[in-house]
Amino acid sequence: MDNERRARIFCIGLNKTGTLSLHEALETLGYRSFHHGGLETMKRVERALEEGKPLLTYLEPGYDAFSDIFGLTYDFYIADVQYPGSRFILTVRDLEPWLDSRRRHVERNQRAAAAGEYSDGFDTVDIETWTTEYTRHHALVRSYFADRPDDLLEYDLIGGDGWEPLCEFLGRPVPDAPFPWRNKTKELAR
Repeated sequence: MDNERRARIFCIGLNKTGTLSLHEALETLGYRSFHHGGLETMKRVERALEEGKPLLTYLEPGYDAFSDIFGLTYDFYIADVQYPGSRFILTVRDLEPWLDSRRRHVERNQRAAAAGEYSDGFDTVDIETWTTEYTRHHALVRSYFADRPDDLLEYDLIGGDGWEPLCEFLGRPVPDAPFPWRNKTKELAR
C-alpha cells in the first residue's frame, strides 16, 4: 500500500481521552477518519517506522484523519515531518479520571482475555507508569508545538469542549447536529 504525503489530521491524545467521540465528530465534518484498528494497525505503523517509510504506508489509503493509533500518537513529530501541513489534536482530560477510565478499560480486557475473546496485550494495570506516560506525553506535545499554536488544538471533550473549538481549528462551519459524545454519561456519572 502507498499513502501519499498529503496533510492529515492526527489525534495525538492518549486513549480514554475522547478519541472515539473526536473520530465521529470528524466524520460528521466530512473527513474520512480511521480510529484505533487494534494491534494489527499498530504493527503496520511500526513496520513503516522500522523500514524508514512514511508512517501511513501500510494503512488503507484515503483517510484524512487518524485517532487512537499507538504509533501515530507517540510518533506525532515524525508524522509532522512526513505529512507537511497536517493538523494535530491533543485530546486531554484530568489525570485521576483518566487513570480510572484506563484502569476500567484494562480490567474489561482482562475479563475478555480470560474468556478467550481478547489478545491485543493491553491487559496490565500500571498506574505509576501511566501517570508518567500522561505527564511526559502532554509535556512533549506542548513543547513540540510551543512555537506553532495554529497547528495544535488542545481539546478537552470531557471538560465540555464541543463543536466550536474543533470547527474553528479546522476552518469548518459548526454543523447543525448534536456533538457525537461517546461514553460521556458514564464518565460524568463517576
